Amino acid sequence: MELRHLRYFAAVADTCHFGQAATQLHVAQPALSYAIRQLEAELDVTLFTRTTRQVALTPAGEYLQAEAARILAGVDDAVDGVRRIAAGRSGVIRLGLTGIAAFSHLPRIARVVKRELPDVDLQIQSDMLTPVQCDGLRALSIDLGVLRPPVVGDGIDMRLIDVEPMVLAVSVDHRLAVEPVVAVEDLRNEMFVMYDSQDSAVNDAAVRTCHRAGFVPQRAHRAPGTAVLLALVAAGMGVAVVPASVRALPLEGLVIRDLVDAGTVELALAWRSGQDNPVVDAVSEVIAQAFAAETASPRRTPNDTYVGEQL
Repeated sequence: MELRHLRYFAAVADTCHFGQAATQLHVAQPALSYAIRQLEAELDVTLFTRTTRQVALTPAGEYLQAEAARILAGVDDAVDGVRRIAAGRSGVIRLGLTGIAAFSHLPRIARVVKRELPDVDLQIQSDMLTPVQCDGLRALSIDLGVLRPPVVGDGIDMRLIDVEPMVLAVSVDHRLAVEPVVAVEDLRNEMFVMYDSQDSAVNDAAVRTCHRAGFVPQRAHRAPGTAVLLALVAAGMGVAVVPASVRALPLEGLVIRDLVDAGTVELALAWRSGQDNPVVDAVSEVIAQAFAAETASPRRTPNDTYVGEQL
């Protein structure tokens, strides 16, 4: 049984008129009548009773009408789904995110994908260091990564989506908590809380910021992640120079202050080089467009070449 025969049958069954069905299908009426006779012969049943004045469905025809409607609707849905996937409008994207980006950037990412690509299912994997994301992209365990440049290893392409200024995190009772804006020079004698990862792009940016002010930051404590780092700062164990997106994580006892002449740290969208998944292309494009205004400024200076990793 051909789909063409089912569509022809459905049109005649709906109109109970061969002439109207032929017009609707843009075929000649004799060709339509012949196709219906072929279908009846293949099924060895009579689907229509025909007189010179009337065409009516037989009981077998009534049953086939319901089944044909279900089958043809399923075929149309399958065709639409295939086309949407091929166009990048439907599918599953496994998205990896660096620590704080899950709080500061994921809401905007999820919102724009839901709005622009409602049939795309985002599966989130958070707290992934840049090297882990790069390995995941190469191993096909994630499709897209939101990470701190630079990428680690070969075979990864990326697109900048955000450049964040560095800010100061201090406890509410710290001497600098009352200042609306703080100069980096004022941190010369402070003890710092920093990430314990040797590949932290945030650490690198903080160290460069201090170097430009003429001193080396003194590390009092090392934290495995952003939540612990901010908790230590709130407890008065030291200060921290971190990306401005930490404001997405309000914490009792913690104060965030702008820093004069502080450096910046980047956030990028990354994918496997040579990937041919149209859904990856579509999602990366809508995410990049969502952050286009933010990436317009500020830009990093030539001295801000990153050699490390992320939160």
